[in-house]
Amino acid sequence: MFATLDSVTAGTLDGVCPRGYADDPSVDGRVWEAMHVAHAFSRSGEFDLVHSHLDWLPLAFADHCRVPMLTTVHGFSGAGILPAYVRARSAYVSISDSDRAPELDYVATVHHGIDVDAFPFSPTGGEHLISFGRVHPDKGTHTAIEIARRAGMPLTICGIVQDERYFKEEIEPKIDGDRVRFLGSVGPERRGEILGGGAALLHPIAFDEPFGLSVVESMACGTPVIAYRRGSMTEVVDEGVTGFLVDSLDEAVAAVKQIATIDRAGCRAQAERRFSVDQMVTHYLRIYRQMSGQS
Repeated sequence: MFATLDSVTAGTLDGVCPRGYADDPSVDGRVWEAMHVAHAFSRSGEFDLVHSHLDWLPLAFADHCRVPMLTTVHGFSGAGILPAYVRARSAYVSISDSDRAPELDYVATVHHGIDVDAFPFSPTGGEHLISFGRVHPDKGTHTAIEIARRAGMPLTICGIVQDERYFKEEIEPKIDGDRVRFLGSVGPERRGEILGGGAALLHPIAFDEPFGLSVVESMACGTPVIAYRRGSMTEVVDEGVTGFLVDSLDEAVAAVKQIATIDRAGCRAQAERRFSVDQMVTHYLRIYRQMSGQS
């Protein structure tokens, strides 16, 4: 695995950058990422294929990769980067069918998988709703607050503040520590506890979500999801089994009233069937075999 040298893996770790770019202000991420890609490609001939999870930069130098290259596209940062994808000698995997660019050919869609055991099942949940993810207009944090208010239920918000002005103007004035609580960024050790302790996860997105990892993590805890019908949500949420898909604030409030009809054990079981890490690995191994001529 080529990554920053403080990464934890059961595999063999190699890289050039001592720690994550964001963890060291003296490190210029643009420079070190280029050096990282160059180092990985310099060793590419030692392997059967290279699987990239980075953005466009490795694609710009794909001709220097000495073996077949596979790129998982974790969403596009903008239309301006598409030429790097179109021109590159790489096969592509999408993380959802909805998050595909018509300009590209894809070998498969592989949904994210999670370590389900890291998210303990909660058979009863709780009496409050949850908003989990970056605090940004795209994620509809303000809409989640309004849904909870109209439904007459408290709301717990977790996530990094990605838009400070939005937080100060739209979110912070409504945080009272009782009906609306804000816990900030929550580490992996608390995610399961918080997600499992809710009645439902609210996901009223205002953009086409490429996947939505917190949605799957919530399902794994047995906590159903009420999501706006955008992007990958129609692929990820199974209507009436793991949650409800809605098209408006009024529909979301109505769905909250129906949340008790979701069987939490069935919600957990569906998450295990569809989104386990083993399921994801199985799909990728199949692609690796095809690309290396072993199928």
